[in-house]
Amino acid sequence: MLDSKIPSGPIESKWEKSRFEMKLVNPANRRKHTVVIVGSGLACAAAAASLGQQGYNVHCFCFQDSPRRAHSIAAQGGINAAKNYRNDGDSIQRLFYDTVKGGDFRAREANVYRLAQISVNIIDQCVAQGVPFAREYGGLLDTRSFGGVQVSRTFYARGQTGQQLLLGAYQALEEQIAAGSVKMHSRSEMLDLVVVNGKARGVVTRNLVTGEIESTAGDVVVLATGGYGNVFYLSTNAKGCNTTAIWRAHRRGAYFGNPCFTQIHPTCIPVSNENQSKLTLMSESLRNDGRVWVPKKKGDTRPPTQIPEDERDYFLERRYPSFGNLVPRDVASRAAKEVCDEGRGVGPGGQGVYLDFADAIRRLGESVVREKYGNLFDMYEEITGDNAYKVPMRIYPAVHYTMGGLWVDYQLMSTIPGLFVAGEANFSDHGANRLGASALMQGLADGYFILPYTIPNYIASNSIEKVDTSHPEFGVVVEEVKQRVARLLAIQGKRTVDSFHKELGKLVWENCGMARSAEGLRSNLQKIPALREEFWNNLRIIGKGEELNQSLEKAGRVADFLELAELMCLDALEREESCGGHFRVESQTPDGEAMRDDERFSFVSAWEWKGEGDQWELHKEPLAFEHVHLAQRSYK
Repeated sequence: MLDSKIPSGPIESKWEKSRFEMKLVNPANRRKHTVVIVGSGLACAAAAASLGQQGYNVHCFCFQDSPRRAHSIAAQGGINAAKNYRNDGDSIQRLFYDTVKGGDFRAREANVYRLAQISVNIIDQCVAQGVPFAREYGGLLDTRSFGGVQVSRTFYARGQTGQQLLLGAYQALEEQIAAGSVKMHSRSEMLDLVVVNGKARGVVTRNLVTGEIESTAGDVVVLATGGYGNVFYLSTNAKGCNTTAIWRAHRRGAYFGNPCFTQIHPTCIPVSNENQSKLTLMSESLRNDGRVWVPKKKGDTRPPTQIPEDERDYFLERRYPSFGNLVPRDVASRAAKEVCDEGRGVGPGGQGVYLDFADAIRRLGESVVREKYGNLFDMYEEITGDNAYKVPMRIYPAVHYTMGGLWVDYQLMSTIPGLFVAGEANFSDHGANRLGASALMQGLADGYFILPYTIPNYIASNSIEKVDTSHPEFGVVVEEVKQRVARLLAIQGKRTVDSFHKELGKLVWENCGMARSAEGLRSNLQKIPALREEFWNNLRIIGKGEELNQSLEKAGRVADFLELAELMCLDALEREESCGGHFRVESQTPDGEAMRDDERFSFVSAWEWKGEGDQWELHKEPLAFEHVHLAQRSYK
C-alpha cells in the first residue's frame, strides 16, 4: 500500500505542522553523516548548498564538466511566485488553484499547496543571492503572465531566468565546495544505485574521462537528474539529458509515477530537416505579446505580411476568448496541431503556425519589445535567419517537460527508504500538465526549502548502520555495471546508437506524443520490444570502455530509454481517459477537448519493476480533491 505521508490537519497548516514534527540532527552530529546528491541543476545545487551549509558531508555528481552546464540554465521565461506585487488578485490560494486545475486534477493537493506557500520565499532567497530579476521603473520587481492564469505572477530576467537562477544556486554551491562541506564530482555519470538492507546507501558511477567505474557510499541518496523528454529523440532538452539515474533506481525498487504524462510545448522552432538532433524552445513568455494565427484558407502560401487581417485565423483567441493566447501548453499545442492537420499550417511541410508581434510593436514600440524579449528574438534570427521584428516567428509544438518521474511521498522520498527525488525527476507537483514558469519554482522549493527538512528527519528517525564501499553489496553492483558496459561493447553489430534512438523517438512521438490511441499504443508495445531486441544484437560502438567514449555513454542511455518507452506506452494504454498532456483520441468532448474519467482514473499510477522480461505491476495512489473541486477544465 502506497503511503503518501500527507500530514493531517487543514491544508494551510500541513507543511508548518509537518516541519515542527520532523526530527532534527544535532549540529555536532551532522558531520558524521554523508549525503550523496546526483545532479547539479537548480534542485540539486540548492539541496547540496543547503545541506553542506547545515554541516553534512555532501558528495555531488554531474556528468557535465561544470555544474553551470546543468539543463536548468536553458529555462527562459520566468519563475512563479504568489507575491501579488501587481495587486491583481493573486494569492497562495489562487496559485494553488491554478496549478491543480492546470494539471487537470491529477496532482496531489497537499504537495501543490506547499509549493504555492513556499513560492513567496523563493524570490526573496534569489534576490538575496543577486539574481537580476527585471524591475519596473520605480525599482520594484516586475512580473508577467504565463499560460493558464489570469494574473501576472511570473518573475523573470529577460529570457535568461534559468541561467540567472542557476548562477545564484551555483555560487551557493561553490561556497560550500570551497568550505569543504561539498565534494564535487564532475564528468561522472551515475550508472546504478546501491541498496543495502532495503535502504539506498550509495551510487556507482563511471568517470566519463577515464572510463573508471567508481562507487560512493552515503546515508542518504538524492536524485535530481531532470526529465526523460529525450526518449522522443527530438525535444527541447539538452542532448545529454537522460533517464538513466532514475531508471536504474526504478529497477532497484523505486516505483515510477505517471510515466505517460509528458508535456508538449507549443512555442518551439519547427523541425527543419531529417538530420536535426534537437529542437529549440522559444519562451512561453512570448505569448504575452505575440498573437498566434494561421491563414483561414487551406494551402495559403503567401508571405504573412501579404495576408490581410480578415483572412487570418487567430485560433486561440477564437476558441478560448477568456485566456486567448495564454491557454495552458497542452491546450495550445493540440490546437496548433489541429489547424496544421487541417492543411492550414505554414512554412516547409505545413508544420508551423505564426507568432506575430506586429500589434505589440505598434502598441508598445519596438524598443519596449526588444527590452522584454531581445535575446529571444536574437536567438530566433540566428537559427532561422528571420527578423521577428519584421515578420512573424514560426512555431510548432515539441516535447519539453515530463510530469512523470519516480513516485515520492510528501517528504520527497521514493519507495526505497533513504532515496529522495527532487525537481523534474519526481512526479509530485504538476499532475498531467505543468503550467509555464513552475519548473524553476518546484526545483528551488525542493532544494532550498523541503529537502533540508525531510532529509535530517529521515536520518534522525532511522537507525543507519555504518556502511562503506567495502560492503559486499557495493562489489555486486560494481560488477553488474562492468558487465553491462562490457556487454554493450561486445555486441559489434552494424547500427549506430543514434539510428536506434531516432527510430525509437519516432515511434514514441507518433503513438505516445500529442495524441494517443489504443491501436497506436498496442502497436508500440509490439514494436518497442522488437527494437530493443535488435539493439542488443545489432548495436555497434566504436572504442573502448577505459577511455572517453561518448558513443558508449549514449548507448547506456538509449538502452534505458528503450525500456522506459515501453512503460510509457503501457501506462498510456492503461489510462483510458484524456487529461492534460495525455490525450487519448477515444476520450474527448464534442468540441475536441480532453475528457477525464474521474470515477475510474482519479489516481496516480505507480509502476513497480518486477524483473527482466516480466510485466510491471501497477499500484494506485487515490487522489482526493477537497479544496479544488473536480470540474471539467475550461479556458473558454
